[in-house]
Amino acid sequence: MRLKIFALLLTLCASFTAAAGPSEHGVLPATQNLAALAEQARERRLPILVMFSQRGCPYCTIVEEEFLEPMMRSGDYRDKVIMRRVMVDSFTPITDFDGEEVEANAFASRYRGYVTPTVVFLDARGRQLAPPVVGITTVDFYGGKLDAAIEESLSRLRPQASLSAP
Repeated sequence: MRLKIFALLLTLCASFTAAAGPSEHGVLPATQNLAALAEQARERRLPILVMFSQRGCPYCTIVEEEFLEPMMRSGDYRDKVIMRRVMVDSFTPITDFDGEEVEANAFASRYRGYVTPTVVFLDARGRQLAPPVVGITTVDFYGGKLDAAIEESLSRLRPQASLSAP
């Protein structure tokens, strides 16, 4: 019985994913060079929000289109966070915080980004600043979770940055 239910769920997910098709995103940039991004984050004393996504993930599309892209467009988060996307199913390596190339799925694994979407909040060295936001259960509360994690990241990052300032 469980096997039949599992097969039905896989079929439904596959058909929903196929119907959704690959999403083209114009606002949330894909991450290519975290070392360069880290320099920006360090200079501006901002956390880096990384969303782990994959093609055909309907929940990833919701997070991007309903939350992250409007946050970027609004300009209200310009001085709070730098946002990027990592496609875990991409075969194009990205430049890690240390300047070395790494596969996207290996990078995601480091932050336990096994479920998409997973959103992590990192400092300029790649250390987590707040608990990740994994998946999306209730759209009504998701924005609040993101805002709380951004605020926690800022509160942890800025005192560290001011202590190390000359």
